[in-house]
Amino acid sequence: MKEFNNNLDKKFHFDFSAPTNSEIDLKKLEEFLSKDKNPTIIFYGGEPLLQIEKIKQIIDKINVPFRMQTNALLLDKLPIEYLNKIQKILISIDGDEKITDFNRGKGTYEKIISNITKIRKEGYQGEIIARMTISQKHPEIFEQIKHLIETKKFDSVHWQIDAGFYKFDFDKKTFQEFVKKYNEQISKLIEYWIKEIQKGKVLRFYPFIDIIEDLLHNRKTKLRCGAGHSGYTITTNGKIVACPIMNNIKEFEAGDLNSNPEELKKFEIENPCKSCAYLNLCGGRCLYWNKAKLWPAEGDKLICDTIKYLIDELKKQTPIIKELISQNKISLKDFEHEKYFGPEIIP
Repeated sequence: MKEFNNNLDKKFHFDFSAPTNSEIDLKKLEEFLSKDKNPTIIFYGGEPLLQIEKIKQIIDKINVPFRMQTNALLLDKLPIEYLNKIQKILISIDGDEKITDFNRGKGTYEKIISNITKIRKEGYQGEIIARMTISQKHPEIFEQIKHLIETKKFDSVHWQIDAGFYKFDFDKKTFQEFVKKYNEQISKLIEYWIKEIQKGKVLRFYPFIDIIEDLLHNRKTKLRCGAGHSGYTITTNGKIVACPIMNNIKEFEAGDLNSNPEELKKFEIENPCKSCAYLNLCGGRCLYWNKAKLWPAEGDKLICDTIKYLIDELKKQTPIIKELISQNKISLKDFEHEKYFGPEIIP
């Protein structure tokens, strides 16, 4: 497992005692969610659509809002009456056909676009979000994000830099070059975004609108994905952990289906994030990254440099956005969105 390749077994305690073929107790799940003041289920994996019948059983049994994160290759297999009960679908796609197929296999991009087209024709009404992974080999996010929006298949875009999640993939020179190019692309993307706003259209780029909304309201944030404070992972054996990547790690268990949802263990970001001047707008990037500390400090600093750059560049645009709001060319509502529905938000 990747966790052991990361040598995390020397830092944390793993528990693999539960059977791998265990299935969640739907009655217990329903009872647990009935105690939650604001319950939402996000289908996540692995690949959740490998368990279509189980998804249908949960939707039939439990009356809560649903979300899903999927590679979309089986999206056409879930009947439309079930799809329309999943109000947001995050789809793993990394840009145009060349980059997506390079990362995920030949034919992936075409299948994703085909399946989105099919479910829209069948009447899917929910939000479809492009959930991009930005690799160090492909920092050219401007053209890729612009491409995804211009396909008209996606309502919004989120991206995450694949950095700091694996112990042995840090190369200082390579990542320094990536950071330089990536930051240049962020500036270009923000310029494009602001030009569209000046035309009256706020494109739903989640790393932008989430930060800008807090800047407009002068509001502090917690960890923006919600992991360990507003969102948790329910495993098939009924245990509850801080986030999917922390499954089987004892230190990140928050309770189980017998727990009161309001009393689940909360997990706090630790240093260096806790003492960072940007914490109130960053939130800490990622709980797993913050706790595992897989990269050396100089590598994590470079990751943080991209976040600080993003925040600083968005701060520069806030007066322009406020002025456009005062002129009624756009409104505060254009930046409203659901908080803590899964994606990390801070790249």
